[in-house]
Amino acid sequence: MNPSVNLQLLRLLGLLVLGLLGQLAAVNGGGGDSDSNSDTGAISATLSQILPPNGESFFGKPAGRACDGRLVIDFIAEALRLPYLSPYMDSLGTNFRHGANFATGGSSIRKGGYSPFHLGVQIAQFMRFKSLSNRLISNSSSGEQVKAFIPDILGQLSQAIHQLYEEGARFFWVHNTGPIGCLPYSVIYYKSKTGNLDKNGCVKPQNEVAQEFNRQLKDMVLKLRRQFPLAVFIYVDVYSAKYAIISQAKDLGFVGPMEFCCGSYYGYHIDCGKKAMVNGTLYGNPCKNPLRHISWDGIHYSQAANIQIAKKILKGKLSDPLVPIGEACHYPKSKASGSP
Repeated sequence: MNPSVNLQLLRLLGLLVLGLLGQLAAVNGGGGDSDSNSDTGAISATLSQILPPNGESFFGKPAGRACDGRLVIDFIAEALRLPYLSPYMDSLGTNFRHGANFATGGSSIRKGGYSPFHLGVQIAQFMRFKSLSNRLISNSSSGEQVKAFIPDILGQLSQAIHQLYEEGARFFWVHNTGPIGCLPYSVIYYKSKTGNLDKNGCVKPQNEVAQEFNRQLKDMVLKLRRQFPLAVFIYVDVYSAKYAIISQAKDLGFVGPMEFCCGSYYGYHIDCGKKAMVNGTLYGNPCKNPLRHISWDGIHYSQAANIQIAKKILKGKLSDPLVPIGEACHYPKSKASGSP
């Protein structure tokens, strides 16, 4: 690998590490929608093995993803004509020639989430990965409480980006967080107050927190552009992409967006991949047709939904600036920073 190729790899790594860090469920230190939407096998390799029927719609078996098939990050890799990213934490069958995936399910920006691999650990892993690569080359709280945490969380995220910049990362593709109030899990457990649901059945207070997080996240990106004019920061409105799928569920051939395919939260909590017999009723069997479901297991999106989401964001129409992902690493830095 020559130095120019290595530099491109490092820049891509900076993009990938931060690709899905705008997941607001990580704000509370809980699991939820956090980096499991981009984890291609880290948690499965280290803490809790992903079980069938996960993976059934594409891989035919569990593939380390909390989904019936591919994730958005997999479709991005396909669009860039790259192999699927190997998780940094998996030592078996890995290939880091085209990058490494540091995301882990349930991870958070701050310490204290379900996963011990919070953002600080992921940054340290990135720095170690870079160092080794160079060596080889040379030889649950209330909405208001969560809102109060946002500035501190984004401050830590900004510091992490500063670190990545110092380590050579120059291209950052930053997703905002999705409509967490539209997860069936959220609707089941948090819809208690009258008038809490919007026209699509989503929990309004949770989505309002997500929108506030996204507003402050975008302000942070604008500030970083001014601070680092030699870097490219592309902000992607994943919230709009996901909410559009949810609001258009029937038109796109899906069942209701609050229905999910695998596991159970109604009466008895049965995680996807497990089964239990309760009063003569078997809980935990997956649905017969995951292609018709937006939600795979009440928390994570199905492959069919991820296809739709990826199509919306790959073209760049939901990006600021408006640039497709395939052109992101070639986008003029002067335009991305707002310079004349």
